[in-house]
Amino acid sequence: MQKKSYHIQGMHCSMCAMRLESLEDDLPGVHRASASYRRQRLDVEFDETRLTEAHLVEAIRALGYDVQT
Repeated sequence: MQKKSYHIQGMHCSMCAMRLESLEDDLPGVHRASASYRRQRLDVEFDETRLTEAHLVEAIRALGYDVQT
């Protein structure tokens, strides 16, 4: 299990945070996703044998957010 924190640009409200947290349900290998729009931060715990960090970043960008690793 790997834990990563990302600075996310473009989150404006709690719905944005909830959208990012939906990665937990939508992306196989993500075990936990916790977002804060006030801190512009996403904390993710994922199984690196099922999901690469590049795929995770791509999924975040596909939701319309800019992510800094």
